[in-house]
Amino acid sequence: MSEALSIPGWRHVYSGKVRDLYASEDAEDTRILVVASDRVSAFDFVLSPGITDKGALLTRLSRWWFAQLSDVPNHLAEGEIPEVVADRAMLAQSLDMLSIECVVRGYITGSGWVEYQENGTVCGIPLPEGLQNGDRLPEPLFTPAYKAPLGEHDENITFDRVMELVGADRAFQLRDVSLTVYRRAAAIAEDKGLILADTKFEFGTDAEGTLRLADEVLTSDSSRYWDAEAWATGDTPSERMASFDKQIVRDWLAANWDREGEPPTLPADVVDRTTARYRELIERLGA
Repeated sequence: MSEALSIPGWRHVYSGKVRDLYASEDAEDTRILVVASDRVSAFDFVLSPGITDKGALLTRLSRWWFAQLSDVPNHLAEGEIPEVVADRAMLAQSLDMLSIECVVRGYITGSGWVEYQENGTVCGIPLPEGLQNGDRLPEPLFTPAYKAPLGEHDENITFDRVMELVGADRAFQLRDVSLTVYRRAAAIAEDKGLILADTKFEFGTDAEGTLRLADEVLTSDSSRYWDAEAWATGDTPSERMASFDKQIVRDWLAANWDREGEPPTLPADVVDRTTARYRELIERLGA
């Protein structure tokens, strides 16, 4: 993981898989500077090297989506962003972050497809028989996960477990807001000829207890986007689910690593193709 940046007026306080957090040196300023790096993670590992311009591209996409969803309370705060990180940082309110990853699936693929083949369910939710990889689900599903500490694996959990962790009222609010935001974003993507197959949201609460959408939102790291025409006309899963996200990285890693020990170094062509897909998604959305 890269060393913290020297940012005048700000001190480094935390590094996650992808983002670094900085606190103001002014004790009265409670805002947080959220800086997106070029690091890329897959299967809960941070990989090497990073994806060129990823931090700037995904910050641009997050900012655009926050603007599309401006009526949904979020973590953004007013103020000037330091020039050294102006293209890849957001000023955010200091929130009490919830340890729930709010995953919404509109289509069946990935780990959901694996579980469905074994049990006919996704995160324990029974589904109709006969679904194929990449098929649209009868309705979007809220399939939460427990956000594990850095270095540990996230864990899919039931809605009952969410209620145990954050209380029933907050759990229902997380589910309802997540499904509403997903449906709105999926409709916007559909107008651009894109499918938002699935995504994950993170939330925190402010000092007044207001639930706020936080972290990144609807980026290529937190979401699967497919080309709608390819999905409708493709003959194979790889054609139907040609993605605009880091699936290129996941696919290469799955084919070249048994998940034992440290992951291998990403080849240059995987890095370049991933950057190109990130850029193409932003162009398609008009972000």
